[in-house]
Amino acid sequence: MLQATPLTDGWILRHPEGAAAVLPAAVPGCVHTDLLAAGVIPDPFLGRGETEVAWVGRRDWTYETDLDTASAHEQTDLVFDGLDTVAEISLDGQLLGRVRNMHRSYRFDVTGLSGRLSVRFVSAYAEAEAVRGKLGERPAAYAEPYQYLRKMACSFGWDWGPTLVTAGIWRPVRMEQWSTARIARVRPLVSVEQGTGHVELAVDVERTRVEAPLTVEATVGGVRARAEVDGASGVVRLDVPDVRLWWPRGYGEQPLYDVELVLLHGEDTLDLWRRRIGFRTVELDRRADAHGTGFTLVVNGERLFARGVNWIPDDVFPSRVTRERYRERLRQAADAGVDLVRVWGGGIYESEDFYDACDEMGLLVWQDFPFACAAYPEEQPLRGEVEAEARENVVRLMPHPSLVLWNGNNENLWGFRDWGWEPRLAGDSWGEGYYLGVLPRVVAELDPTRPYTAGSPWSGSWERHPNDPAHGTHHSWEVWNREDYAEYRANVPRFVAEFGWQAPPAYATLRRALPGEELAADSPGMLHHQKAEDGNGKLRRGLERHFAFPQGNFQGNFEGDPKSDFDRWHYLTQVNQARAVAAGIEHWRSHWPVCAGTVVWQLNDCWPVTSWAAIDGDGREKPLYHELRRLYADRLLTLQVRERGLMLAVVNQAAGEWAGAVLLRRMSVEGVVAGEASVGFGAEGRAVALVAVPKELEPVGPKEFLVADADGLRAVHFPAPDREVPYPRPEFEVAIVPGGIKVTARTLVRDLLLQADRLHPDARADRGLVTLLPGEEVTIGVHGWETPDANANANAARSALYCMEPAR
Repeated sequence: MLQATPLTDGWILRHPEGAAAVLPAAVPGCVHTDLLAAGVIPDPFLGRGETEVAWVGRRDWTYETDLDTASAHEQTDLVFDGLDTVAEISLDGQLLGRVRNMHRSYRFDVTGLSGRLSVRFVSAYAEAEAVRGKLGERPAAYAEPYQYLRKMACSFGWDWGPTLVTAGIWRPVRMEQWSTARIARVRPLVSVEQGTGHVELAVDVERTRVEAPLTVEATVGGVRARAEVDGASGVVRLDVPDVRLWWPRGYGEQPLYDVELVLLHGEDTLDLWRRRIGFRTVELDRRADAHGTGFTLVVNGERLFARGVNWIPDDVFPSRVTRERYRERLRQAADAGVDLVRVWGGGIYESEDFYDACDEMGLLVWQDFPFACAAYPEEQPLRGEVEAEARENVVRLMPHPSLVLWNGNNENLWGFRDWGWEPRLAGDSWGEGYYLGVLPRVVAELDPTRPYTAGSPWSGSWERHPNDPAHGTHHSWEVWNREDYAEYRANVPRFVAEFGWQAPPAYATLRRALPGEELAADSPGMLHHQKAEDGNGKLRRGLERHFAFPQGNFQGNFEGDPKSDFDRWHYLTQVNQARAVAAGIEHWRSHWPVCAGTVVWQLNDCWPVTSWAAIDGDGREKPLYHELRRLYADRLLTLQVRERGLMLAVVNQAAGEWAGAVLLRRMSVEGVVAGEASVGFGAEGRAVALVAVPKELEPVGPKEFLVADADGLRAVHFPAPDREVPYPRPEFEVAIVPGGIKVTARTLVRDLLLQADRLHPDARADRGLVTLLPGEEVTIGVHGWETPDANANANAARSALYCMEPAR
C-alpha cells in the first residue's frame, strides 16, 4: 500500500543576508509569514507596513530540511502540491528539477537519495522581468509584470490589494513510497439520466513493474465494479439506481456520495483514491432571443436567477487560509442568500477545502482560469505551463458537483477591444489562443459535462462588443467609475458578472490597521489602505449626489469635531455602498428572466482596505452584507420607476406561488399617512409579478415617501435624494433584551445601523439598515458582547447606533 508521509517539520528559511542567517520556517507557508513570525518584518497589513517589506519580493530565498527516504518500497517520490513560484529543487546536492508555476503540483523520483533537501526560490520579479525582456512588453491594467509568469496575479497588487510578492512552499509537501504501481490520476465523469446515476472513472497508473497484472475496483452508493488495467490506464463504469439529485441551495438538498477506487495487484491493495460526488445536470442556455443572447444556468432542468458574489483570495498569503476560515466565509455567503460564487481570475484555483464546503452548502462555483486584466504572451515557456496547469486543475476539480462553469479569463477580451491594447500589441500574442483555443479544447476533452465560456465579460462573438449588455455576460463599471448608481436602470443586461461600489471596512478593522490619529477620510494611512484609482474621489462624488455633509469630511481640515465627522463619513459611505448594490440587484431581479443573474463585486477582502467587499479583511460584515440578505432572499419586494409610473415588483424565487395583499402607504417624513391602499398580488414560483402603484399613492416632493409591506417584507421609495429630504431629528428608545437590543422609534428612523464592533471588536449584529416608522420597533441580535450592567449597555448601544439625520 502506498505510504504518504507529510513533510511539515524541521524546515528552515535562509535569510538573504548570508548562509548563517537562518530562520525557522512553516510549511505550508511563505517567506513573508516566516519573516513576520520571526520578528524580522513588521505586519504589512498594519499602517504603511506594506511599503516597509517591499524588499522581500526582490530577493531569492531558500527553504531547507533533512530528508531520509529509506524504505522497503520500490519507489520514493517527493510531492509538492504547490510551489510559489520559480524554484530549483535539489536533494543531497543533486538537482531534481526547476519549476515555474504556482498553479501546478510537482513530483520527483528520489528513490535511493537522502540528505539535505533544498528549495531555492528565485525572485518572481526577476523571472517576470526576464520573460518580459525576452517576449516583449504587453499591455495590462497595472504596471507590475504579473502576466509574465504563472503566479497569483493579485500578489502584485490590485485596486483593492497590497503589493506583497512572496515565495514559498504554499501547499502541502509529502513523501510517497510505493511498490508495483500507484494511482497517478482519476478522471470522474458523472451524469444522471432518468433517476440513474452514471459514473465513469478513467484511471491512469504509474508502474515500477510493467508486467504486473492490475485491477481497479470502484464503489459508489453501494454499487461495485471492477476493470482490468490495460498498460497504464483503465476505465471503471458504474450505474447507481435511484440517486438523489444534488441541488443549489434554495432549490433542494445536497446529497453527496462517497466514491472509493482501489488499485489491486491480485489481492494486494496498492493504492486508494477517495472523493465525494453529486449527481446533477448543468447547462448554460445561450440561445438568441428577442432581447439578444441569453446566459442562463440550468441545473437539473431548473432555470436559475444566479444570486452571486465574486470571490478573491481571502488572504494575500493564501497559505494562511485554513479549512475553518474557508467554511466561515462561505457560510457567511450562504447566510446572505448567495447561491453562486465566482472564483475570480486574478487569484488561484482554490483548495479542496473551498470546493468541499461549496458542495455541502449548495453554493454553485463559477471557476475562472487564472488570467486577469492583461495581455498574456502565448509563447514558451508560458504556453506549455498554461496547458499543463489547466489539465491538472480541470481533473482535480471535476468531482465537485458545485462546480458548474469554466471561464477563460477576467476582462482580457474586453481589454483587447476597448482599452487600447489592440493597436499597442501590433500583432503580438495576447491570450486569445488560450481563451478560444487551448482552454476550451482541454475542457471539452477532459470535462465535457460542464459548459465553458471564453471570458467575462464576453458577448459570444467578435462581431459584437465583448461587454455588450444584450449578449452574454456584462461588467457594469461605468457606474462607480463615472456615473451614479441610478444609471443601473438604463439597461437590462442578460447576466451581470461584475458590479459594485466601495466603502471602508468596519470601524474595529480600521482601529486595528491604523493608529487613532489616522482615522480621517483622507489621512495618509487611510489613503494607503485605499488602492483604487481616485477611490476616495469617487466615494466623495458618490456621496455628493445623495447626501449633505460638512465639507471638511474629505479634506482633513475638519470644521467640527473630527471624530464625529469621520464617524458620519464612515456611516454614509457604507450606506451608499449598500444602496448602490441594492439599486442594481432590485432593478435586474425585477427583469427576470431577461436578466438571469447578478454577481456582486465582491464578497471578501484579503487585507484591511476600503473596497467593494461585503465582508472586510478581518471577516467583519459591512452594512452591504445585511442588505444582501434582503436582496438575495427568495422573496423580495422592490419599488421600481418604470415608463408607466411607479411599479411594485414582487420577486418570487421560491418554488411555490406567492399570493397575498400588499399595504401601500404614502407618507410624510413626519409620519403622517397621506393615503393608503391594500392591493392584491400573485407571483408564480420562480417568477416576477408587477403591480402598478395607484397614481394617488405616488409620493410627491422631498417630504414624501412610499412604503410597501407584505408578509413581513418591506420596500421603501423616496423620490428625492437624501440631501433634499427634511428628515426629522431621529428619536428612538433603546432597551437591552436577551440576545441583543430593542429599538423603538418615535419618529421616522431610516437606515438604522448598529455598528456592533464599536461595542466590542468581536461583537456582531444580525441585521442592519432597518427603516422604522413612528411607533415601530426592531430587535437586533448581538453576538459576542456581554456586560452585566443593562443601563450601561443601553447607553453604549445608543452610541453605536446610526441612522439618517437632518442635513447639517
